[in-house]
Amino acid sequence: MKRQRYYDLFSEYYDQFIRLHSKDRTNSARRYLARKTGVGSGDRVLDLCTGTGAVAIALSDCVGPDGMVVGIDFSAGMLKKAKEKSIGQGIRNIEWIRADVTNMPFKDYSFSAVTSSYAFYELKGTSRNRVLQEVVRTTRPGGRFCMMEHDIPENPLVRILFYIRIYVAGLKGVRQFLKEELSLFQQFFKNVEKESIHGGRSKIICGRV
Repeated sequence: MKRQRYYDLFSEYYDQFIRLHSKDRTNSARRYLARKTGVGSGDRVLDLCTGTGAVAIALSDCVGPDGMVVGIDFSAGMLKKAKEKSIGQGIRNIEWIRADVTNMPFKDYSFSAVTSSYAFYELKGTSRNRVLQEVVRTTRPGGRFCMMEHDIPENPLVRILFYIRIYVAGLKGVRQFLKEELSLFQQFFKNVEKESIHGGRSKIICGRV
């Protein structure tokens, strides 16, 4: 599959790209996103499109040894990088699963919270709605969905890289979606809130099931 091959290749440069845009060299934003979910010791959490696993690893600290984090992605390359990270850090409470986020292999109400980091915009238009339906299905009542995403970069070079990435990934309509994202989230979640971080370079949107 063309898009899977793209992400398998992109896994080699993904962390560097995120650091370049967000200027977050210590992963503080991932840890902040994890805390925004409100999960604690013993909870079970899902990280969508987990990529190289930075948020899943941050969540693993929140849920502790009695909890569980599941990182799901369709790219074998991304999951390979994620697994290497967790093994290198001696983390034992993360499961890495290769699957389609529009049709996830989990029972209803399996998770206390769900996260997504720098991945939701890369889903194609119709897939976004299906993923949000799956989030609602798999999250326990009262649980939160928290998403971190880029805002349009101000730096000209990074903006060019941002749009090249969107083009290569075959994504259309992202600019229009940016104008409608809050109204979409409000169709699925309660108490939707948006917060700018990194001086406006990124944002976090959270809602409650």
